[in-house]
Amino acid sequence: MRADHPLKAVTLTHVRYQRGDQLGHFLAWVSLVAVFISLGGFVSHFYFRRELQGMFFGLGLLISHLINELIKKSVQQARPETCALLEMCDSHGWPSSHCQYMFFCTVYFTLLTCKGIGGIWKVTTNWAALFLPWSSVVLTMYSRVYLGYHTVAQVFAGAALGTFLVGVWFWLVNSKLFCYFPLIEESAPGRFFYFKDTSHISDVLKFEYDIARAARKGMAARKVMASKNS
Repeated sequence: MRADHPLKAVTLTHVRYQRGDQLGHFLAWVSLVAVFISLGGFVSHFYFRRELQGMFFGLGLLISHLINELIKKSVQQARPETCALLEMCDSHGWPSSHCQYMFFCTVYFTLLTCKGIGGIWKVTTNWAALFLPWSSVVLTMYSRVYLGYHTVAQVFAGAALGTFLVGVWFWLVNSKLFCYFPLIEESAPGRFFYFKDTSHISDVLKFEYDIARAARKGMAARKVMASKNS
C-alpha cells in the first residue's frame, strides 16, 4: 500500500450516523435492507427455489442498478454538504440508488402479490404481506436524507426511476418473456439446475404442502407393503 495514494472505502455496508443518535443508529440499519435483500433474499432464493420468476426479478434489479450507475456518472450531481463527514464526496448522489432499488423491489413484489403470480399469500392477507416492504421503502427514503447521504430531490428521483423501470421490466417479463419459461425449464441448463416456473399455481405453499404429504404417505405405504412381503 502506497502512502501517497488516497484510500477509498467499500460502501456496501459503510453507513455512518452521529454518535449517540439512537434514531440515526436505527436508520443506519434500515439503509442496509437493500444489502440484506440482495445477499440473503436472492442468493437463498436461487439456491433453494430456482424459480424463474424470482430469477428475472433479480435480473431486473441488476439492470436497474447498472442504469443507476450510468446516470450517476453522466449527471455527476454532488451529494449534500454532509458528504465530507460521511467520506462520500467522491461519489455522486443523483438519483439515490438505495431508493431506486427499494422501489423496484417493492413495486415488483406488490405486482406479483396483487396479480397472484406464483401466489404464496391469500387475497385476504395481501395487505399484511405488503405492509413490511412498503414500510421499509418509506424508512429508507427518510434514512437517506436524515443521515445526510442524499437530498430530498435525489431520493425522489431514485424512487421515480425505480418505479418507471420496474413497470417496464414487469410488463416485459410477464407479457413478452413469460411464454419462454417452459422452454427454459426444458432446456439442458434448466433441467441440470432444476429451474422451474410455478407462476401458474395459485397457491404454491398449499400445492407443495399437499405434494410433500402425499409423498410421505406413499413412502410409508411402500414400507408397510415391503415389511409384509418380507
